[in-house]
Amino acid sequence: MTEKHIQSPISPDVSRKLRVGDIVYISGSIIFCRDKAHKRLHEFALQDKPVPVDFKGLPIYHAGPVAKRSGDSWEIIAAGPTTSSRMEEYEADVLRYYEPSIIIGKGGMGKRTLSALIDTGGAYAVFPGGAALLAAGHMRRVLGVYWMDLGIPDALWHVSVDELGPCIVTMDSAGESLHERINSESLAQLKQLLSLASNCERVDRL
Repeated sequence: MTEKHIQSPISPDVSRKLRVGDIVYISGSIIFCRDKAHKRLHEFALQDKPVPVDFKGLPIYHAGPVAKRSGDSWEIIAAGPTTSSRMEEYEADVLRYYEPSIIIGKGGMGKRTLSALIDTGGAYAVFPGGAALLAAGHMRRVLGVYWMDLGIPDALWHVSVDELGPCIVTMDSAGESLHERINSESLAQLKQLLSLASNCERVDRL
């Protein structure tokens, strides 16, 4: 486990070296991108239509901000992560087509996303749930807002951040997934407990 301070845009050489357990702090620009935006990105990729911001090398943050508008500028008030599994249907295609570097969210993602991380040299990291104000404290400036027809939480927010973290890597380009490991270990322990309970029932009947 190592602590790393990374500047975005992030090259594949940097993201490919991240490993499960690394603690990452990110400075530079990121893109807030949730369910509806992922669906549209997928549709645009199929139609070979341009998108309003270049994702290459930028972290995608699974979050819908609470934002306040003042004139022509925006201030991020809260920015907690949303459940990443909601994006599983589209994330692999988004990774391969748009080439973002790190996916940030909560709860982990599945095998299709893990396969795409291996192919693209990316990583997935969790940001602490329930820390929306902490996250907002690292937001420095809104660089652009796109697709507002999807609503404020689901629009694409291009934001400059300073030391956004701690983000803990839980899936990496070497194919390791902390979420899969925990699921497998939990299932094995559950089977042992069920077997023990079954044996106890047999003893009670004797």
